[in-house]
Amino acid sequence: MKQKPYFLIVLGVFAFILILSGSSMFVTLEPGERGVVFNRFAGLDKDHVYTAGLQVIAPWNIMNVYDVRRQTREETMNVLDKSGLSVNMDVTLLFYPTPDRIGYLHESVGKDYVSRVVVPPLRSVVRQVAGRYTAEEIYSTKRSEVEEAIKQETKEALKKNNIEMSQLLIRAINLPDQIKQAIENKLTQEQEALAYRFKLEKERSEAERKRIAAEGEAKANKIINSSLTNELLKMRGIEATIELSKSPNSKVIVIGSGKSGMPLILGNN
Repeated sequence: MKQKPYFLIVLGVFAFILILSGSSMFVTLEPGERGVVFNRFAGLDKDHVYTAGLQVIAPWNIMNVYDVRRQTREETMNVLDKSGLSVNMDVTLLFYPTPDRIGYLHESVGKDYVSRVVVPPLRSVVRQVAGRYTAEEIYSTKRSEVEEAIKQETKEALKKNNIEMSQLLIRAINLPDQIKQAIENKLTQEQEALAYRFKLEKERSEAERKRIAAEGEAKANKIINSSLTNELLKMRGIEATIELSKSPNSKVIVIGSGKSGMPLILGNN
């Protein structure tokens, strides 16, 4: 009976501590959130990632919550092409922390990861890729190749820092007006030259077709002429005369009155 007050005191203290620490023991993670616990005695448990829902942790531990939903970052930067010409580029990056790697992200970078391991690699990649091309290639002739290189290299750079790239868009590429006009004029001239070459090639092909057709016709005539002897012509003429004589139309046939002795057929009309 003497120990009862002591037991009640201990129980009261424990209840008081429990009430004070209750808010830190019960953590609710919203959809799209992940958590990693820092144990004051054992350190960061980076391999255990907590998912959405009510989580209960020891009162001396700290739950570090990360939003793993897709985020957007827009960057406008001036870069130099391989000849040193300034090119302005507007880039939009869509990304999110790798959900099952937030413990490693928290350990190496922390919650300020966007400004530390997202923006700097993005800017660095855009500058490096732009430096491998001319302004004309970036603006027009190899634009898709430049965009693909930026996408792939940015994705690899972010992956090393436990960040996933969802999408990267180059919204605009801007050049000084004089350079832009010069490039557009050059492209127009190239297109006109291509059209002219196409026209010449078409005419050349048509001329070749006509030449081949004429040669074929000449060869055919030569073969026919070599086979048409006077005797054959006379025989064909006689055959034709006989056929015509069978016609019901009235006519007069004069035998041997034509040149070379071929019959002549005179109608009464």
